[in-house]
This record gives sequence, structure tokens and C-alpha cells, in this order.
Amino acid sequence: MADVLVTGGSGYIGSWCVLALLAHGHTVRTTVRDLNKESAVREMLRAGGAPEDAKLTVLQADLQQDSGWREAVEGCHYVLHVASPTLTSLSQSDDDMVGPARDGVLRVLRAAREAGVKRVVLTSAFGAVGMGHPEKSRVFTEEDWSNVDGGIAPYQKSKTLSEKAAWDFVAEHGGVELAVVNPVGVFGPVLGPDYSPSLGLLQRMLDGELPALPKFAMGYVDVRDVADLHLRAMTDPVAAGERFLAISGHSLWVRDIATILRDRLGDRASKVPTRELPVWTARALARINPGLRILRPQLGKNFDATSEKAQRMLGWSPRPIEDTIADTAESLLALRGATV
Repeated sequence: MADVLVTGGSGYIGSWCVLALLAHGHTVRTTVRDLNKESAVREMLRAGGAPEDAKLTVLQADLQQDSGWREAVEGCHYVLHVASPTLTSLSQSDDDMVGPARDGVLRVLRAAREAGVKRVVLTSAFGAVGMGHPEKSRVFTEEDWSNVDGGIAPYQKSKTLSEKAAWDFVAEHGGVELAVVNPVGVFGPVLGPDYSPSLGLLQRMLDGELPALPKFAMGYVDVRDVADLHLRAMTDPVAAGERFLAISGHSLWVRDIATILRDRLGDRASKVPTRELPVWTARALARINPGLRILRPQLGKNFDATSEKAQRMLGWSPRPIEDTIADTAESLLALRGATV
């Protein structure tokens, strides 16, 4: 038996949530789409400090299939629903992202409700909060929702509509509590090659693959702090029915990240660019550059947010983002060295 289910234990946030739960003495069950991933999951957890005899069971369940979910939630008091379709190519459409994300959330909620689970904590994203708005600079809170008609990317639309579907389900059917965590860009140490797409920016900067820095600002947060916030939202009575933005401090321009990398890593960050690409140039290049094209709605904008609510209600205290960026870069360099 297990008292907590974590969906998507092979993913970046999911694996750190499993580690945090094990460290707090929970008996954990996690799902993967393919049981062939079990050995990789356990290897990542060992890399993160989990003991060999960790109280963990790995089960197979696919968000696009009904089978497996009754067994996954059976006997659990809590569910952390972390798994969701992620952007695997720049050409993915709304249909590729929205339907699978929404259907998966509803499958997990139905199974949890039928099994008598006390609370589900859903991993949403800032993409469900602050996208599709015309302002160039604004501090977003949990009261905000992304405008799905504002030309936002498929991933952001999927996060927005799947989270709204979750709130609608609980409002209509009851029987299970819901809390939601909305992280901004997630940085932090990597446990293996399957990590957050947000880290691709740091990797490209360290590898010298960016000739110049795109001009936009957004918030970032440590994956270890995201996992901690999930646990607080899981057990604190005041978290039921609430959303919680997860951000460390305030937003950073990409040039700020570059400065932190050079300051903390010295010569090992010698390939990190120093020049910022003018917005008008980036917009022109976006016509032929797929990487810039996906960033086009963000160019020149400052997507800031506040985690005041999580700190006030749940006592959450994220670490300084400068430390997170340094730790992330160190782990990416170590991973690259181990795989060369």
C-alpha cells in the first residue's frame, strides 16, 4: 500500500516530488507510461539521494487510457498529479497538447474521487496564469488566468484549459479536494537526461549555441522548492481550493541569467553570450528561426509574478534564484561530462 500517488515519476518535477515525499517518510506509488522506464526512475532517485530500499512502487498508467488508474490510486490518501504532455517539437498543435492534458486531468480526478482520495494537488504552470495579455510589464497573481484567445502557445493553452477543467470537475462533482501549484520556469539540479524544457535555455547558453541573448523576462524557481510547495499544498488544510504561484523573488531578464552564470562559474561560462539581441532584430529573425518564433510573443515583455500567497498561507520559502542557477549549471556541466 502507499499513501501518496505521484503521476509522472520519470519527469523532472515528478522525480523531485517523489524524493521529497520519501524524505518525509511517505510510502509512495508513481506512474509511468512504460514500465521499461522503472529502472531509469529508480536510478534518478538514487542520484537524488533516495535509499536502495526506498518505499516506492512503480506502476504503468497512461493519461490517454482508462486502464491502470483505479489500481494506481487505490488506498492513497493524496495524489500529486504532475504528469502532463510536454512540448517535444516546435510544430505541435493545440490538438496535440490540449486534449491529452485535459483528458488526463479528468481521468486522474475521476479515479481519485471514486477511490476516496482526500486531496489532489495538480501541477499547472505560469502558462495558465500570465499569457496572452497585452501589457509589456505586469506582476501576475493567482487571480489571473491566461487568455486562450490571445495567441498563446499550445502548451500554455493546454495548461490553462486542463486546469480550468479540473476546477470545474471539483465544483460539479465534489468528493475530493483540489489544490494547484503554478510554477514559473523551473530550474534546479538535474537527476538525469529527462529534465525541464526551461533548462534548455541554460544548456544552450553554456554551450555557446546562442549568438546573442533574446530580450524577455520571466520568473524562475528551484525544482526542489516546487516539490516542497507540492507537499505543503498536499497536507495543509488551508490549501484546499487554492492556487499557488511558485516563483523565487522576481522575474529575470535573460541577460541577468547570463551575468549570474559568468559570475558564479567563471571560465566555465566563457561561451555564455554577453550581447542582447534587439527586439526588432529578434522579431525579424523569428520568421526563419523556429527557436525564436516560439519566443516571439514574449520578446520585449516582462512576465513577473509573486509567490506572496504561498509564503503567507503555507510558510513556503524559496531559495535565492542565484543559487539555483549556479546549482543548475553545475549539474548540467556534470551531466554533460558524464555522457561525453
